[in-house]
Amino acid sequence: MSGGFSTETLTGSEAVRVQRTRILSELLDHLPELADTAVQTMRAEIPAYAAQDESFLADVRDQVVRHYRSTLAVMLEDRTVTLDDIAFARRAAMRRARAGLALTDYINAFRVGQQVFWGSVLERAGHSAAGHEAALSLAAPIMRFCDFASTHAANAYMEFQHYAAADAARESRDLLETLLAGGAPTRSRQLAAAQAYGLGHDTRAPLLVVVAVLLGPRALGAVTGGNPVTTGPDRGVDARHVTCAAISRAGANGTRTLSVVRQSEIVAIPALGPGGDPGELCDRLRAVRENLLHEGIVLAMGISTVAAGTAGIPRAYDEARSVLEFLPEDGGVAALPRLSPFQYLAMRADDTARHLVDPRITALLAEDRARGGVLTATIRAFAAADLNLRASAERLQIHPNTAQYRLRRIQERTGRSLRRISDLLDLLVAIALHDALPPTTNPER
Repeated sequence: MSGGFSTETLTGSEAVRVQRTRILSELLDHLPELADTAVQTMRAEIPAYAAQDESFLADVRDQVVRHYRSTLAVMLEDRTVTLDDIAFARRAAMRRARAGLALTDYINAFRVGQQVFWGSVLERAGHSAAGHEAALSLAAPIMRFCDFASTHAANAYMEFQHYAAADAARESRDLLETLLAGGAPTRSRQLAAAQAYGLGHDTRAPLLVVVAVLLGPRALGAVTGGNPVTTGPDRGVDARHVTCAAISRAGANGTRTLSVVRQSEIVAIPALGPGGDPGELCDRLRAVRENLLHEGIVLAMGISTVAAGTAGIPRAYDEARSVLEFLPEDGGVAALPRLSPFQYLAMRADDTARHLVDPRITALLAEDRARGGVLTATIRAFAAADLNLRASAERLQIHPNTAQYRLRRIQERTGRSLRRISDLLDLLVAIALHDALPPTTNPER
């Protein structure tokens, strides 16, 4: 089946046909020099080609010769180009994709090759009218040949990329399932994938597990029955893959992060690396969530405590998934490395723990929250300043007399003195329990 274009000339003049054949024949006789010029121009105009080694450029030169020879053969024979004429381009395209060359650079090389070829046609056209018309008659066929060849080469490039991406995604999914099951990669490809993600060199290397779920348009962020409520399939699939890609780039020290779409959730295992700070990684993940929010993607994200090596991944996964229930309905990031044991226990507390709080303290905290939290901030500042009144006033940027007044008011309302450790602990526990409540919750009801 014909797959291309006709090379019918624009004129039937014998003189033009003679000039046309002369130009094409001269190009055929000087193919090696023409290919050298094309490769040199590619190196000069395309940085990705300039960075390649000699073996890569030799392959490029061979492909240029083949393309030019096929172009000339089709034109000299005055026939239609077929896929058989450019069969070699498919294998070359896959080699370029395998080498990591960007598709834009690859197609740009076709453009450069076409320009060099056309420039040589003009150079050989000479000064006669017949020569000029012969060159003009070649313009459209040259352009169409290049378009035909570059289109099929680009398709081959994309086919290989899709195959490679699907293969890599499959390998990543298999690796994740192996790690979540408590196993260790044993197959060579899984081992290579684990090492690429920083998970294969040291079985005790610190890492985190991240679980993210996509929330619906009304921010249905609660975890219901252990399963997060997510958006419908129309945009949820794309949004999960966008999220997966964004998380994969948030690793420490610029390393890639194993990140996989796993049913309705995204699971990632970022390796911290030597001296890695889990808090900094949590901040980067929080920034990822904020950036995605600007794109209309609302997430609830849970981050585990640090696991010492791949053996701790199953436990860390359970942590990251369970901590999602700490989040409000509009999502957010629940990062265990950013919580103290005290804060975690308060967040895990049930209604019984809240009922144990003195009602006077509960009433004060509810009223203070409605008024901006001035007294609550005073309690926290006094504790952070190791019960030093002047230091706590400096933290709050108020006069010490004002801080003293607030302490007296708290004691009058609650019966607790902030200078007694047991009373201060009661107040801090009550504050932590109160913080875990949604903003609209009224504990007195």
